[in-house]
Amino acid sequence: MALLFRNATTLTMTAPTEGHPLRANVGIEGNRITMIDATGERTAEFVKRNADNLTDIDAQGQILMPGLINLHTHAAMTLMRSYADDIPLMTWLNDHIWPLEAKLTTDDITLGARLGIAEMLEGGTTTFADMYWDEAAVARQAIEMGIRTVVSPCFVDGRMEGFESDVVECVTVAKECDRVSVRVAPHAPYSCSKANLQRGLEVCRELNLAVHLHLSETDDEVAQIAAKYGCTPVEFIDSLGYLDLPAIAAHCVKLTDRDIQILRDKKVGVVHNPQSNMKLSSGTAPVWRLQQEGVSVALGTDGTCSNNDLDMWDEMRSAALLQKVSGNDPTVLPAYQALRMATVEGAKALGREGELGIVAEGALADIILVDTSRPHFHPLHDIVSTLVYCGKAADVKTVVVDGRIVVSDGVVVGLNYTELYTEVDQHVARLIRK
Repeated sequence: MALLFRNATTLTMTAPTEGHPLRANVGIEGNRITMIDATGERTAEFVKRNADNLTDIDAQGQILMPGLINLHTHAAMTLMRSYADDIPLMTWLNDHIWPLEAKLTTDDITLGARLGIAEMLEGGTTTFADMYWDEAAVARQAIEMGIRTVVSPCFVDGRMEGFESDVVECVTVAKECDRVSVRVAPHAPYSCSKANLQRGLEVCRELNLAVHLHLSETDDEVAQIAAKYGCTPVEFIDSLGYLDLPAIAAHCVKLTDRDIQILRDKKVGVVHNPQSNMKLSSGTAPVWRLQQEGVSVALGTDGTCSNNDLDMWDEMRSAALLQKVSGNDPTVLPAYQALRMATVEGAKALGREGELGIVAEGALADIILVDTSRPHFHPLHDIVSTLVYCGKAADVKTVVVDGRIVVSDGVVVGLNYTELYTEVDQHVARLIRK
């Protein structure tokens, strides 16, 4: 199968300062971008080569750009959207979220993941890194719906047996599909004993898997780890050996100078979740300083219980504005850097730099088309600033993942929305009754 997008305003994101678009025809063959033709000279040859199997799309008036990478989610938590709002984190977890999660079945997680993936795809997210229980169910939904995912089976104290079987099943599922990869997810230093953290690390090494965890999210976490181990959460996790493996660490709100040095030296991919951090009053992560110190920082939404959506456009805008107000400096985290966090930096954190998060010949064909026919796109003085400060999930009209169109005219291909919403309502009613 081949796709040709004609006359697209193309934003490649291929260089650290490459925020300027070009008018081009973009060709996809199989699951790779094979042509970016700004002059039109190569297009006729592309059409001829793919004449028997070509979908030709007029992208005039649309921005063609890399798909967004949501580097920290709990997709199945869509079933708990707005279930427990405006509550401190530890109370929220202990009194509301964990008791309800204990009642979730694999069918519930499958359904919640389907709803979350639909929301992400509609908003232009083409890759998401998930952390939850029963992650094999999430992986299967990702395969069915056409999105790219990193599933991270999670463990807390009291759930090690289920975690280990989930990891093995996820690895098996991932072998069926190149769009699925697996990491191990210790929930957080405060929710896992040292012995269980050590066992989780053994699983990583036995199966050659990378790491995805929550780290240094709140003052409470910092105080608990200091009282128990006499160090910071970053220092504690590093002392166990987790950061010697490829790792993505969500939140990283409460950091010392030494923590930042460790994150930089160990090449940890930090995942900023600005809206979740604001809503739970966790604080403001020192994103601009991390970037200035050489730490790679990507973006994630967190789960829909603490956000309450999976909208990466909102997240980009919030990240940029939050750093400006917290630093009392309007020049920090400019729009292009925020857009890189949602694309290039996410790919880098996953070890997929040069393959994902860019539009380039040879890169994987994960791209989106953004419609500029809405009032908030006019006048269009600066495309990047307009995307970051004005862009909305609803502006995404076409989504391609791995060379396949999965969203057409803003709708997930093949999804029965009425059936999905009815099933969600039924499952949620049963959970609340329990």
